[in-house]
Amino acid sequence: MAENDQPLSPTGRLFVQPESDQVINCIIAGKNPIALDSLKTEIYNSVMLKHPRFCSLMVRDRRGREHWRRTEVDVDRHLIIHRRRLSDDPSVSDEDATNDYVAGLTFSSPLSTDKPLWEIHILAAHNAAVFRVHHALGDGISLMSMLLSYCRRADDPTRLPTVGGGGGGGGTRRRWSVWMVLELFRFTFAYVVEFCLRVVWLSDRRTAVSGGSGVELWPRRLATARFRLDDMKTVKRAVADSTINDVLFGVISSGLSRYLDMRESKGLRNGVQITGVAMVNLRPHTGLQELSKLMNGGSGGRWGNKFGVILLPVYYHRGDSDPLEFVKRSKAMIDKKKLSLEATFSYKLMDLIISLFGPKFASMLKYRLLCNTTFTVSNLVGPQEEITIVGNPVQYIRATSSSLPHAITMHMVSYAGVADMQILVAKDVIPDPKVLAKCFEDALLELKVAAEAALKS
Repeated sequence: MAENDQPLSPTGRLFVQPESDQVINCIIAGKNPIALDSLKTEIYNSVMLKHPRFCSLMVRDRRGREHWRRTEVDVDRHLIIHRRRLSDDPSVSDEDATNDYVAGLTFSSPLSTDKPLWEIHILAAHNAAVFRVHHALGDGISLMSMLLSYCRRADDPTRLPTVGGGGGGGGTRRRWSVWMVLELFRFTFAYVVEFCLRVVWLSDRRTAVSGGSGVELWPRRLATARFRLDDMKTVKRAVADSTINDVLFGVISSGLSRYLDMRESKGLRNGVQITGVAMVNLRPHTGLQELSKLMNGGSGGRWGNKFGVILLPVYYHRGDSDPLEFVKRSKAMIDKKKLSLEATFSYKLMDLIISLFGPKFASMLKYRLLCNTTFTVSNLVGPQEEITIVGNPVQYIRATSSSLPHAITMHMVSYAGVADMQILVAKDVIPDPKVLAKCFEDALLELKVAAEAALKS
């Protein structure tokens, strides 16, 4: 081991295990052709090449323990340029071609360990770039901050984008009462017990959207569900004290119910639980203006991975007379989750297990948790206004990750009034992801109509 090598964090060690190897794939599509020379110059001058993790190899010592080792970065090795169209069929849109390309990356293209663990794929004919970053380098908050440091506001090229809070430790202070403290202990105990049972043996009922062991190796397809944030905010106003996340889970619950009605030949009984796994940011979102402090460990945060895992169940329901019930049930569930320490417990527990038993054992437990649940979901807040990258107006920002034992993985990123949810599916389980995406879009429109009626009454 070299003298200046730095050990990976416990979570970083987890993410480089074979069962947990995770790469974040972020698509940025421009409205105009990408200027390759300008992009390369921007990369050379970026904060990314000043960050040690983006300039380090991941190496293992004699005992198999992982370390970061500084190296010279050859940007050309990290740029994979496709100049021709990805499909010879002229009817295939740029969006579909890009989604198909990224779907192929998610299950068959790990990052090479003979260079720092990031790449940028340029799809020149489709005006798109795919930023591929290993999860060991950082979580979604860190990497979104890094990525958007390349960008500027379209209405003022001298300013960085404005990004809202990431759902971490910020927000108004909760006023605690004795009853709330008792509820915290009650919910924490209940959810911790359920979390442990999920790891050991408790599993969702099999449905037409279930994955399982080995499904992470199956070919993938990728589709996009597009939501207007104004529509989600309309639904939010109709359900008292609800949040965008409450609305999102209402949409997921309603959309999955719609899709299962099409796929389940024998039907399901109302109330069947479909459990999701979600990542919860455990630190305040520092914003792009604090990126340099975040990189250096200042501003109360630190670079890397700091998130907990929580279980978020949604329920199959057929023919609810009031579509808003999907949101109300989701809100009631999420409110209880917020009044617990489940996310903090999962984060501390995983660190403890890695310290005591090593990352391989922790990776096995994480894998079992995924096999016993049905889907993964995340929601990342992106820029509030339109932005440019290297002077090119950005059309959309989307993200997904490497394939998992789940047959459905959903990652939503908001940008300039629109929220795009990338739906990555195992195509042998869900052969029609565009139909599933349409189920989610129709669910939000139905919720919006019901919300407008409720607000008028």
